[in-house]
Parts: sequence; C-alpha cells; structure tokens
Amino acid sequence: MDHSASRNAPAPTALPLSAVNTPALLLDNDRMQANISMMRLRAERLGVTLRPHVKTHKCPQIALAANAGQAGPITVSTLKEAECFFTAGFKDILYAVGIAPNKLDQVARLRRAGCDLKIILDNLSAAQAVAQASQRLGLDLPCLLEIDCDGHRSGLQPDDAQLLPIADLLRAAGVSVAGVLTHAGESYNCRSIAALQAMAEQERKACVDAAALLRAAGHACPIVSVGSTPTARHARHLDGVTELRAGVYIFFDLVMAGIGACRSDEIALSVLVTVLGHQADKGWVLTDGGWMAMSRDRGTARQVLDHGYGLVCGLDGQPVPDLLMTDANQEHGVLSLRPGAATPDLALAYPVGSQLRIVPNHACATAAQHSQYLVIKNGGTHVEMIWPRFSGW
Repeated sequence: MDHSASRNAPAPTALPLSAVNTPALLLDNDRMQANISMMRLRAERLGVTLRPHVKTHKCPQIALAANAGQAGPITVSTLKEAECFFTAGFKDILYAVGIAPNKLDQVARLRRAGCDLKIILDNLSAAQAVAQASQRLGLDLPCLLEIDCDGHRSGLQPDDAQLLPIADLLRAAGVSVAGVLTHAGESYNCRSIAALQAMAEQERKACVDAAALLRAAGHACPIVSVGSTPTARHARHLDGVTELRAGVYIFFDLVMAGIGACRSDEIALSVLVTVLGHQADKGWVLTDGGWMAMSRDRGTARQVLDHGYGLVCGLDGQPVPDLLMTDANQEHGVLSLRPGAATPDLALAYPVGSQLRIVPNHACATAAQHSQYLVIKNGGTHVEMIWPRFSGW
C-alpha cells in the first residue's frame, strides 16, 4: 500500500483566499512541516519512538506527514479515530483514554480485523471489565496502566498499592500488560523553560518508577510511554522511556506559545474571516468568525498575556500589533485593540469585505469546528490543497 502523504489529497486548486467562503480553517504547510521535523529530530536525539497524537488534526494526510510518509505508530483519543486511521492503513494504535466497559466490543472488533489496538486503564473495576470481556471473547485486549505524574487528571500513583493487583488480575485472565503510560497535563500551567524541564523529568521518573515496580513483580512492561507537547520539547533526557507521545506540536497554538513550548511564528493554524462592519464608538471590527469558527476556548486567559479568543493577523500571517478577537457570538467575532494601544481608524484600516486571519488559543478546539483544512504556503494567499477532517466519537 502506498502511504504517500499527498496520495489522497485533492489536486492543488490555486484558489485565492479572496474567493474562499469564510470562516475557513487555514493550515500553513511550511510551518507544519517544520514543526513535524523538529519533533521527529527531538525523538531521535532522545532515543525514543515518536507516537504522534492524531486527536488535534484528525486527518490521515497529516498523520502520514507526521510519520515521514509511513503509517507508523499513532495515539488516538476516540475509537472513531482508531477506526478511521486503521482504515487509512495505520495499525499500531494506542487509545490513550481510560477504557469504558461499553467500548470493549468495539475494541475487540478492531483487533480481530488486524488492528494492533492497545487500551489504557487505572482502576480495578476497569481491569475486571477487560478481563471478563477478554475471556468472553477469547481475545487478548492489551492494556497499559495509566500513571498519575502530576495530579492533573487520572491515573495511579507510581507506587500505588493497586498497581500490582491490577496487573496481576489482567495477567491471570490472559490479558497482556503492555506497559505504563503517563501524560503531564499540568505542563500547560508551567510558566518557564526551567519549569517545563522539571515537569518533563517528573513525568519521566513517575512512569519509569512504575515500570520498575511492575518488572520487579514479573511483568515485562515493554512500553514506557510519556508525552505532552511542552515536555516533549523541553525534556533533557528520557532514560528508561520507550516512546514519546505529543500532538498539538504539529500545529502549535497561542497557549503553547504562552508557556514557552513554541514561538508565535511557529503556529501553523489560523481561521480566515471577513470583516462585516464596525462599531466606531466601541472600537470594534465585526467579522463573520464567531465562536462556531474559533470555539469557546479562552486558554490564554490564565496566562500572563491574554489573547482573548485569538490573535489577529493579516493575510500574510503576520500579527497585527495589539489587535485581538476580544468577544464572540455564535457567528460574529468582535476585534478590538488592547487597552492602552494606539487607536488607528479601524474602519479605514480594515474596511468591510477585507479579510484577516485569527490564530487560535487551542488548536484542538478550533480545528474541531471545521470539516477541512485549506492548505497554504508560508505567507501565501492561495489554497494549494484541501484536506478533509473528520469528527465524532
């Protein structure tokens, strides 16, 4: 099977952005490819396998690009992602959300079809459900045990008293204990490179320590999986780790820029909008890109520099100083200047019908509002290709 990253993409359209029906999701291919190359090189230098997360983009063309044109290992957050990417040729898939019993038959169908799908869990109840399903179906359902490295969400403590009983229960039922996994979600709240480096080490150590405990009890634990985009970019070393998971690095976003995981000029995603009108007395520019185009995510509100609903750029992708998307209705976006900024005549600078690009706070949330990517070159004003994006669970 030919897994060329452009095999299934439509032929270049050379459609000018001025002819695009807005709002529309733009993907800067040059920036995306640079981000992909950066993370692949990081994984190579750290001596681990890169298992890109596909939840951000949900697009086979992008997944292939992230795996150097091959249908390599990936991470998913929904079983629909697993099904869609398996259909596209990907077989080594990790479903990195705690398994629910009602999803086990779907997992089994994928495994019977030839998908090397692995699941995760962090409690005895889930382990019992997996053990029962495995025996009922006569099928191995390989599991990784989720480790809590930072108190951010779910998982077992690295030395949790339940860690070995869970692993023993699975093994007794003929279920493979494939390894351990953790995610440093708290890295999104770091505010310096030093803090990100410390969080990366905390993430690494928690997972490696849990693996050591399991191995001492006779479990092979072949996979030691860590990853978040911020820690993946700033880890000093990953000794004892076998694979690195990250996803948003492919696009980056304003939240990532705010914590030092990227520069703003590395962000590959934006939303093209058209100016509808103005409210001069309020200093507003009104566009056709509301929260249905951008999402409700206000992730930068918790950071030192709040970008509202997104940072405003010209058609060339260059930021407009101090101009933000400060409010959002369903189909209307409100652009205005930061307090204290110089006050040019916005109606003159951005007349009705003019187009702007809005860089999102959270690439995952904004991409989820759209069904396709309009692929452009760095600073380009023409659509080169159109790549579909799916959604759902």
